[in-house]
Amino acid sequence: MTASQIPDSLARKPDSLARKIVVTCALPYANGPIHVGHLIEYIQADIWVKHLRLQGHECHFVCADDAHGTPIMLKAQERGLSPEALIAEVKEEHTSSFTGFHINFDHYHSTHSDENKMLSEYIFKQLDEQGFILTKAIEQLYDSEKGLFLADRFVKGECPKCHASDQNGDNCDNCGATYDATDLINPYSTLSNAKPIKKETEQLYFNMAAFSDFLKDWIHSGSLQTEVANKLNEWLENGLEPWDITRQEPYFGFPIPGYPGKYFYVWLDAPIGYMASFKAYCENQPHLTFEDYWRADKQSPETKTELYHFIGKDIINFHGLFWPSMLKTAGFRLPNKLFVHGFVTVNGEKMSKSKGTFIKADTYLAELPAEYLRYYFACKINPRVEDLDLNLEDFLQRVNSDLVGKYVNLASRCAGFIHKKFDGTLASALPNPELFEEFTQSANTIAELYEDHEIGKCMREIMLLADKANQYIDQEAPWKRAKIDEELPSVQGICTQGLNLFRLLSIYLKPVLPETVQKVEAFLATPPLAWEDAQTPLLDHKIEPFKPLMQRITPEQLASLVAET
Repeated sequence: MTASQIPDSLARKPDSLARKIVVTCALPYANGPIHVGHLIEYIQADIWVKHLRLQGHECHFVCADDAHGTPIMLKAQERGLSPEALIAEVKEEHTSSFTGFHINFDHYHSTHSDENKMLSEYIFKQLDEQGFILTKAIEQLYDSEKGLFLADRFVKGECPKCHASDQNGDNCDNCGATYDATDLINPYSTLSNAKPIKKETEQLYFNMAAFSDFLKDWIHSGSLQTEVANKLNEWLENGLEPWDITRQEPYFGFPIPGYPGKYFYVWLDAPIGYMASFKAYCENQPHLTFEDYWRADKQSPETKTELYHFIGKDIINFHGLFWPSMLKTAGFRLPNKLFVHGFVTVNGEKMSKSKGTFIKADTYLAELPAEYLRYYFACKINPRVEDLDLNLEDFLQRVNSDLVGKYVNLASRCAGFIHKKFDGTLASALPNPELFEEFTQSANTIAELYEDHEIGKCMREIMLLADKANQYIDQEAPWKRAKIDEELPSVQGICTQGLNLFRLLSIYLKPVLPETVQKVEAFLATPPLAWEDAQTPLLDHKIEPFKPLMQRITPEQLASLVAET
């Protein structure tokens, strides 16, 4: 294959074509462990980042713990810890889980940080000085025994619509009605069981209605999936209410300068945590400048950077309405795109501790390799806002069939002959260069599918290639030829062909299976595989003895996984 025939997607991008990208995920709340429901977001973002880097782009991946709020304050009190000690402990647990699943953030921060405090205060000041902050006196439920105003999550009572008992403070599970906590009949505090009183308090609000015209344009700018844009447009059409941005002491968070006793509500400083994490990251990266990636006035065709958020469908109002309005007011750039995903179910149902389907990340890792779940999720990821089901029986079948039966088996079928018969050395030519070129030409399609977030289709495309590679080995039957002396030279070429096809599959799967591909690199005795390595085959090269790369999942392992949940 000549240089002019190399697909664009295989060529290393010149500096002038390399994109400069920041990718973030929603911040996990710092009061509990990571579970498989969380992992769908972080895995798909990590796969996308790894793909971009293989394409030669400059991509920075940051995240942080969402570390503020009343629940954290109360949990710390319950455990006899300071909130700072609690969030430090949880951060260590979260980063350990992410590392276990090969989710490699360039920087993992906390919203309880100096950078976030500075940026939150700066953005609030911009909102305030431009007249977008309103002051309202409101009635809230107050727990006299605990001495604090109650968020909706800490209130239960009788639904004012259908009169079902023990309903949440903002919506009824029985009839689906939504309401204010003050509308509940016979409310009680879930913190003390005491009957709360109504108490007047003065709070600060962000005037969302002032941004209606801007948000109409933003919603239809192409930065949102159609389903998300339609949902946000419904809220716009119903009229945007002022958005509360403060909480009254006692509260764990940042106090608001000039407003004694008031703190930033967690949903103000949480998204700013994306910026704070990147700012902290830049402090140790001399070639990076925070303003180049975040200031709106720094964006031009010559200095263009990109920003992408991966979030769940339950927080699109914050990221699709509140967040862009704040950014615009404070002079920061808007996201290029929100990648919104649905929820994870297990065996077709919501995750449940009682049914053994609330699977924590660490529980999974104690039983199975991380890459099995990475691959299974990859097979189901698409650019639509759809729930994803982790069907454990399908999980077992897909991993065993695709990864073990097709991908890894291809290498094991060929490697033994190369070592036993040819001293571990690959042939100097491919017997079927046209098949190799067919695999190479698929790189364009695979790269486009990764880029478009059609990762499920991408995995299907790769497995079709794996089928073709195995069919080639079946047709050529090197195990039969090895028994005939005059056929023996052809065995080296056939197995070299098979291992080169395996190498191409490894390059294409590297964003999904980083640990396995690292083992492949050691087996093939090559430097880390890069996208452009698919340009030419590996020939006349000595490889290491093959070691098993993956093991089949057994029903017993799945039974243990559920039993330990």
